[in-house]
Amino acid sequence: MGFLDGQTTNPTLISKHPKARERFSQGKKFTKEAIFAFYREVVEEISSLISRGSVSIEVYADGATDAQTMFSQGKEMFSWISNAHIKYPTTREGLIAASQSVKEGMRVNMTLCFTQEQAAAVHAVTKGAKKGDVFVSPFVGRLDDRGENGMDIVKNILRMYHASDGHVEVLSASVRTINHFLCALKLGSDIITAPFSILQEWGKRGMPLDGEDFVYEAEHLSSIPYQEIDMTKKWDEYDIRHELTDKGIERFASDWNALIA
Repeated sequence: MGFLDGQTTNPTLISKHPKARERFSQGKKFTKEAIFAFYREVVEEISSLISRGSVSIEVYADGATDAQTMFSQGKEMFSWISNAHIKYPTTREGLIAASQSVKEGMRVNMTLCFTQEQAAAVHAVTKGAKKGDVFVSPFVGRLDDRGENGMDIVKNILRMYHASDGHVEVLSASVRTINHFLCALKLGSDIITAPFSILQEWGKRGMPLDGEDFVYEAEHLSSIPYQEIDMTKKWDEYDIRHELTDKGIERFASDWNALIA
């Protein structure tokens, strides 16, 4: 396409890979060793196409996975390619793994973020990291699914981070419509991850960037109010619990486990 800066991956996307689907159609599954080897193969191929960009690689985690297990996976995955960001869930164990990772010079992408307090915890736990080494990924579409305006969480995190040192970049994720995409541009999201169909639609519109004339229609969704949050607190003083984070972990774990014999 000529303009992509990166690619995100996760267990659900890997389960939809044509080679994985072909294997399923033949009644076959992967061993644990084989699925990680397959994941690495896919990631290495993507990296070769966008060697100057970022490729996010997600660790396996379910509700019982501890920080050390996540970190060990992340360290191995980070060695696969030179331009990796390791995806950890925005949970207590994921944040501990992220803290250890950035201390060792790894880049991270904190995924399944749904609240300002989760984003504040990401900021606190990764202090000292360089700009570009830490992403936080608020999931827009999944908030929309339950009647909340997912774009509000992107707006609120960007506002909260405005007075910070800027080391965490906001990646608008779970973008499902061209309006999500255009709103993320207008809000000034640092990064957007979007399906190919949305990028095609953006291209047809001439790839507008300023968004001055764009109005995001969200009357059918309830607004998420901005919270005044003390950004000087320790990361574990924030309330990072959210049911959608838990459900997201369950979904990714289920998709991953479905690949394994």
